[in-house]
Amino acid sequence: MVVGVLTVELFLAGATSLKDKRRVLKSILDKIKARFNVSVAEVDKQEAWQFSVLGVAAVSSETGHVYQTLAAVARFIEGMREVEVTKVNTEVF
Repeated sequence: MVVGVLTVELFLAGATSLKDKRRVLKSILDKIKARFNVSVAEVDKQEAWQFSVLGVAAVSSETGHVYQTLAAVARFIEGMREVEVTKVNTEVF
């Protein structure tokens, strides 16, 4: 079994409150869950209204599939106009 974790740090320039941030993040999380077979959640900076850290986890029997899936999720997030990706980290165990 291979487990991969993707950590994505985001800057939400358009967010003016926690309510704005949560609205944008809910949309992003829902899109990721619908498109990819992964688990995703906000894992840090929950109280900072312009910053967020998302954690994405993928499990497979093949290392290549985990890397491929997490890279696709990272590209998908980077393509979103609502957020700016400031840091991406991938770990596979």
